[in-house]
Amino acid sequence: MGFSSIGVPGLIVILIIVLIVFGPKKLPEIGSAVGKTFSEFKKSTRDLIDDDETKKEKSTADKKEI
Repeated sequence: MGFSSIGVPGLIVILIIVLIVFGPKKLPEIGSAVGKTFSEFKKSTRDLIDDDETKKEKSTADKKEI
């Protein structure tokens, strides 16, 4: 059971609750912070994957030399 089971009506309800709790003036700041957080997460994930692939390539190259 993940986010895919929430659906559009659930997202609308969540958005309304967030709007009530934080107010319309804070929503742009919250959206910006969430966007920056997701972009940093994607960047970190991409860096980890690239590092892992580099290690695998280096390990394969070392085995070929032996």
